[in-house]
Amino acid sequence: MNDMPLRVLVVDDAIFYRKVVKDILAELPDVMVVGTAGNGKIATARIASLKPDILILDIEMPEMDGLEVLAWMKEHCPEVGAIVLSGFTQEGGDLTIRALELGAFDFIPKVEGGSMEESRSAIKSTLISMLKSFARKKDIRSILRGKPVPSRDIEKEKTGLDSEDVVQRMRMVTDQERMRSEIVGIGVSTGGPNALGQVLSEIPGNLNTPILIVQHMPPVFTRSLAKSLDSKCKIDVREAIDGESIQPHVALIAPGGKQMKVAAAENGKGRIVRITDDPPENSCKPSVDYLLRSIAHIYRGRATGVIMTGMGNDGILGLKLMKRNGAVIIAQDEATCTIFGMPKEPIESGIVDVVAPLDKIAEEICRTVRSSFIDVRGLPEMTPK
Repeated sequence: MNDMPLRVLVVDDAIFYRKVVKDILAELPDVMVVGTAGNGKIATARIASLKPDILILDIEMPEMDGLEVLAWMKEHCPEVGAIVLSGFTQEGGDLTIRALELGAFDFIPKVEGGSMEESRSAIKSTLISMLKSFARKKDIRSILRGKPVPSRDIEKEKTGLDSEDVVQRMRMVTDQERMRSEIVGIGVSTGGPNALGQVLSEIPGNLNTPILIVQHMPPVFTRSLAKSLDSKCKIDVREAIDGESIQPHVALIAPGGKQMKVAAAENGKGRIVRITDDPPENSCKPSVDYLLRSIAHIYRGRATGVIMTGMGNDGILGLKLMKRNGAVIIAQDEATCTIFGMPKEPIESGIVDVVAPLDKIAEEICRTVRSSFIDVRGLPEMTPK
């Protein structure tokens, strides 16, 4: 973090959780708790005077809940961030996904029924890493705010380039070099729900290719995410079930707390997903590496790997194996990442074929699935389900 401490407002109707969070933050030299609030109404009244950088925000509160606070912040103080505390239930999962859609930076599940020490231990490491990531993002935005950033229209007038040219093609991939992709594997973490919402909603319903996704999330929350994405997309999106067939027009999300891989069906012809309880990789379960490694082995030269916003480096080993086996690799660019962690190492290692902003990733996926140079913008639009 920078020389100025990160200013935090703790908002929760439970005194227990306000104390747990305050005690954790008190140990961090670069963080200052500027105040607390027992509900959202009090919090919104205190934001102007306390000037927090970020809220640690409970979702379920009386008078004004966390979702209402996020909606208010989006309108009145969009520069203030929020990390939400969420109940470990299906309803809590649904509310959490909605909170992320409203702009929450990330979330931490509450440990219900545990002691203060158990709750503190469960929250501490996750909260510290999230605050560090938020502070770094805040610093980058502050630096960029002091520099003029030309719009795409202005840039086009100056250079003659249209918006497609913001895509960096690290290496031209021709149809002669590779077969079309028959599967797409996506890895994503912090900022993932909104990023997936934009990318998958732009995938046409006639893509005719399966998509497998690892989003770093605990159990319950991935089911809520799949339901939310499915309502926005032309393809079907659902949480994967062990043994189900991999089908075109379907995106399967790895269940939280489990690992997902591709395997051959019993007849030796089809492909299925296996949901396992194998150990975490890179401290992640589900793990991007675990999924992409299986895709690399089974779809040699016929796959696309996509790595998007998120903390850490989960995915780099799986992407390297995919690349070695002939896959095309797409990475989200730094400017549009919530956290430029997971795409950073693949880009710097030289295995990435295309670096694209978030609004171009769906188009780049379509290129690898249909043809390396097909203009997918000319394809007929498919109406939502």
